[in-house]
Amino acid sequence: MSTIVFTARKIVTMNPANPEATAVAVRDGMIIAVGTLEECASWGPHTVDDRFADKVLVPGFVEAHGHTMDALTAMVPYLGYYPYPLPDGTLTEPIDTYDALVAKLREIDAALPEGEQLLANGFDPIFFPNEARLDKRLLDQVSATRPIFIRHASGHLATVNSALLAAEGITRDAVTPGVGRDADGEPNGELQESPAMSLATQAMGAFMAKASGPDVLMIHAEMCRNAGVTTSTELVGTFLLMPQVREPWEQIVNSDDFPARMVMYNVPAMPGSTADYPAVAQAAVDLRDNHSTPKLRNQGIKLVIDGSLQGWTAVMLAPGYYTGEDHGLLLSTPEELVDAIRAFHAQKLNVHVHCNGNGAAEVFINAVEEVLRTDAWLDHRHVVQHSQTTTAAQYRRMGRLGLCANIFTNHIWYWGDQHHDLTMGPERARGMWACRTALDNNVPLSFHSDSGVTPIGHLHTMWCAVNRVTPSGRVLGEYEKITPYEALHAATIGGAFQLHMDDEIGSIEAGKLADFAVLDESPLDVDPMAIRDIAVWGTVVGGTAFEAPRP
Repeated sequence: MSTIVFTARKIVTMNPANPEATAVAVRDGMIIAVGTLEECASWGPHTVDDRFADKVLVPGFVEAHGHTMDALTAMVPYLGYYPYPLPDGTLTEPIDTYDALVAKLREIDAALPEGEQLLANGFDPIFFPNEARLDKRLLDQVSATRPIFIRHASGHLATVNSALLAAEGITRDAVTPGVGRDADGEPNGELQESPAMSLATQAMGAFMAKASGPDVLMIHAEMCRNAGVTTSTELVGTFLLMPQVREPWEQIVNSDDFPARMVMYNVPAMPGSTADYPAVAQAAVDLRDNHSTPKLRNQGIKLVIDGSLQGWTAVMLAPGYYTGEDHGLLLSTPEELVDAIRAFHAQKLNVHVHCNGNGAAEVFINAVEEVLRTDAWLDHRHVVQHSQTTTAAQYRRMGRLGLCANIFTNHIWYWGDQHHDLTMGPERARGMWACRTALDNNVPLSFHSDSGVTPIGHLHTMWCAVNRVTPSGRVLGEYEKITPYEALHAATIGGAFQLHMDDEIGSIEAGKLADFAVLDESPLDVDPMAIRDIAVWGTVVGGTAFEAPRP
C-alpha cells in the first residue's frame, strides 16, 4: 500500500477540529492524515506530490441535484441567453435576440439532411419581454416542412413548429393538459410539462436516446472536473424504469479514468403518472444494497410534483403569480404523494422532491408530516428540491420535521430580475432562495445548479448565495445573504449530508475518500464578489488527479 502526500499552499478542510492544513496523506484512495508535511510523513514510507504547492485544496464539491442531460449542450445546438461552458473549456455563443435565434436555426436547418427533425436546447422566452412569446409562427419562418423542437432551458417546456404539430397529430382536439392555445383555440406550439411534451414522440425520443448514450456520462463528468465537482447526482435516474441502462452506467462510471463519483436518485414513474410504490421501493432497495459501488451509488428516490417558475407552471400559494397566466399544475395528488413517501420512507429510502413553487412544497411538507405520524425514521433527510419560494413558516416546519433544503441559488443570477419584475414581484423575490432563513431554522442546506438548466459549478452557486446580485446590479434580498464559510459548507458537507454520504465525502479528514477540488484561491479569502471567478485547476477523486483544460 503506497502513500502519497499532496502538499498545497492551503487546504481548507471543512473539519472544524482541524480547519486548515498544508498536506494530506492518501493511501488506496482514502485520506489517512491531514496536517503539516511532517505530520503526514509520520505515517511511514510515502511519496510527496507537490504539483499543488501553489494551489488551494477544498473538499470536492458535491452537486446534490445534477443531470447528465447537461451533456446535451455539447451534443445538440444550444440556444441559451447566457454562454454555457463546454467540456473543452470553451463557451457557447449566447442567443440574445429573436433575430439571432432565427438566424441560428436557419443555419442549423441548412446543414441538416432532408427529412431529419431539428432539435435544439436551452432557449427561454422570459428573457425577451418585449417580444411576443415564442410560438409556432416564428419557428415556421425557419421551416414550414421540417419538424422543429426547441426544448426550453428549464426542461419543463418546449416550443415546436407547425410541421411538428402536424407530424405528431397535435390538433385543437388534443385533451392533454399543457398544450398551449392561441386565441382561436388552435395549438400555438408551446408544450408545457412532460405529458404535453411527450406528445412530440419522435423529438422526445431523440432527446432521450441522446441523453442515454455512452458519451453523455463522460461529457457530464468532464464538466464536473472543470468545475471542481467530485460527486454529482443524476436526479432523474432511470434504473427503475429502464433496467437495461444500469450495466452500461456501471461499466463507464466504475472505470479508473472516469473523473467523478455519481449518485443516482431514480424516478419511480414519469412525472404526472403513478406506480406500485411498495413494489418500486423493493426494487430500489435492491439497487441500493446490491448494485452500489464506491463510484456509483443508488441512494434514493426522486419525485417531481410541479413545474417551472419562469414557465409559470410551478404551483404557488396565494397570491399566486405577479404577472402572466398561471399554468401551475400539481403532478401528484396529496393522497398519492403520501402513499409514495410512505412506501419509500418505510424502506429507509431518502426521497428528494422537486418543489419550485411553495404550493408544491406545502403538499410535500404535509405528506412528510403525515408519514412521520405512523412511520418513525428520525434520520430521513428528505429534501425539498429547488425550494425557491419556500416561505419562512414552511422553513420553521421543515426544521421541526427533519427536512432538508437544496436551494437553486443560481436563479438569483440567471432569472432573478425576471422573478422580481414578472413572476413573483419585488417583495417575494427578496425572500426567494432563503438560505439565511433555512439556516436560522436548523434546516440542513445545500445548493445546486440543476445542471443543464444552469452550468454545473458551486463557485457560482456560492457566489449567488453570498452576494445575491442580479445581472441588473440589484441586490435581491440583502437579509437572506449567508457567509462564504456557510456557502462552502453547503457546497461540500451540506450536499454530502443530503445524500446520506457525509461520513464518506464533503470534508478533508482522516477516514474519508480522497476527493478534492483544486483551486487557484480559497473562496474564504477572496473578495466575496470574486468567488465565482476563482480558477479551477481540476479535481482529485480517490487520490487520482484530473486536470481541467484551460483554453
